[in-house]
Amino acid sequence: MSKRDYYEVLGVAKSAGEREIKKAYKKLAMKYHPDRTQGDKALEDKFKEIQEAYEVLNDSQKRAAYDQYGHAGVDPNRGGAGFGGGGADFGDIFGDVFGDIFGGGGGRGGRQSRARQGSDLRYNLELSLEEAVRGKSVDIRVPTLVECEVCDGSGAKKGSSPKTCPTCHGAGQVQMRQGFFAVQQTCPTCGGKGKIIEDPCNSCHGQGRKEKTKTLNVKIPAGVDTGDRIRLSGEGEAGENGAPAGDLYVQVHVRDHDIFQRDGNNLYCEVPLSFTTAALGGELEVPTLDGKVKLKISAETQTGRMFRLRGKGVKSVRSGSIGDLMCKVVVETPVNLSSRQKELLQELEESMGKASSKHSPKAQGFFDGVKKFFDDLTN
Repeated sequence: MSKRDYYEVLGVAKSAGEREIKKAYKKLAMKYHPDRTQGDKALEDKFKEIQEAYEVLNDSQKRAAYDQYGHAGVDPNRGGAGFGGGGADFGDIFGDVFGDIFGGGGGRGGRQSRARQGSDLRYNLELSLEEAVRGKSVDIRVPTLVECEVCDGSGAKKGSSPKTCPTCHGAGQVQMRQGFFAVQQTCPTCGGKGKIIEDPCNSCHGQGRKEKTKTLNVKIPAGVDTGDRIRLSGEGEAGENGAPAGDLYVQVHVRDHDIFQRDGNNLYCEVPLSFTTAALGGELEVPTLDGKVKLKISAETQTGRMFRLRGKGVKSVRSGSIGDLMCKVVVETPVNLSSRQKELLQELEESMGKASSKHSPKAQGFFDGVKKFFDDLTN
């Protein structure tokens, strides 16, 4: 009786990847496993066929031989390239399939513990608006874990070295059988490192890392804003067993300013304007981050008017474009008036007489609207 095509047995295409093949095998193996088929000879034979197909297609050398020569390329009775005699161990195959789910890594016979990369760190840096706009160089102190300089991060006393764990033989994991499942767990002897230290370093006590506060110089580019992050590669915690260090992220927070508010690359400020200057016009001295400038105020300026000073904002840290300074004028009502000053204002009011609406167009428009509102209510 001729054998079925292995790809057909697993229900996958010839272009299927390793992950797809494992997924298909797992689904079929759980369906047709002898523990579930209760002695049905036909289903047991089907399970063996599935197992045989998976053993070939999951091995790159056997699969290549099968793709080139068909079943003859992997038939041990014909000197096939893939088999060295005997069938595959069912537990080993399931160990491969479920390794990814239960924490395993790699294929059969090739599992190795992986040194863990150091953790990333975050440092919160507070800046004034002037510092953020202009940029600066600042020294920061960061508590972290660094590689032990005595043992060079190995954790073993100088002159000795870590030994391969006798329990997991360097894999960092051990396999436990539960029915037809092969579940992998972290090795209890070495904690998943794959090695044990018989003679630990006196400086780091076998950890390979030590706590230390580092001083780093950070260059803050001009134009940063709250929420921006500056990444310092490799300045995080040292990795385990010689693995790469993590990164340090400097998180920028810009303090509120007494005068300016920032929105992107633009700055905003409110500037008090005297009653007389608003009415007659004149010049107003306005603050900027580069010093004071003169702002020309036209006559009859109303409160809330916005004046734009181009190029007096913030230079973008990304594009290099410069924003503007937006000045909102607020007309101030005179206070603490003398008797004579009050008389003068009264004379001004009387001089306007019935033509006062001509001098207060907004007020006239408002009261006209109020009158119309009440007229509509009564009609």
